[in-house]
Amino acid sequence: MEWTNTLITWGIPLLLIGYFVIIYNRLVALKNRFKNAFSQIDVQLQRRHDLIPSLVETAKAYMAHEKDTLEGVMAARNKAASAQKTAAADPAKAGAVKNLGIAEGMLNGALAQFYAVQENYPDLKADQTMRDLMESLESTENRVSFSRQAYNDSVMVYQTYKESFPNSIVAAVSSFKEADLFEVEDASVKTAPKVSF
Repeated sequence: MEWTNTLITWGIPLLLIGYFVIIYNRLVALKNRFKNAFSQIDVQLQRRHDLIPSLVETAKAYMAHEKDTLEGVMAARNKAASAQKTAAADPAKAGAVKNLGIAEGMLNGALAQFYAVQENYPDLKADQTMRDLMESLESTENRVSFSRQAYNDSVMVYQTYKESFPNSIVAAVSSFKEADLFEVEDASVKTAPKVSF
């Protein structure tokens, strides 16, 4: 009888603490997984942001009358690069990834306008440096799309686990926050731009 009372007195609390620790550790692992998935996006976005100034510089020689378009691309690129740095510092920070999605949507819109204007300059389209830059940018856009899908999948696993009962109690007590999906806000720019020569 004595050992039964001891088992109840110590066993149940130890079992609950053990269960809490298991859930907590799983939440940490899932959070770290989506942060790692974001770092893959970060690498590709950095490459993309690094290619754009070269693209604009190459186009300047041919598109002297399109100063507003070129400046718009660079302004959107700078905003996206700033949002990228903020999100990379802590992808779990509320709104950081969402703001990045908005900034990337604006950059995609500026690039779409650039591609449309660039069609009026056959010499620019024929320039080998420009063609190489466009191919590199398109390849990078595809990598960003794949990385974004992997990140969003990781976020969904984290969110589902975090919101399930009793995990939601452990998450609330331990201050695990919501994670944002990385979505480009404008549906017309959710796919990589098509470049034709």
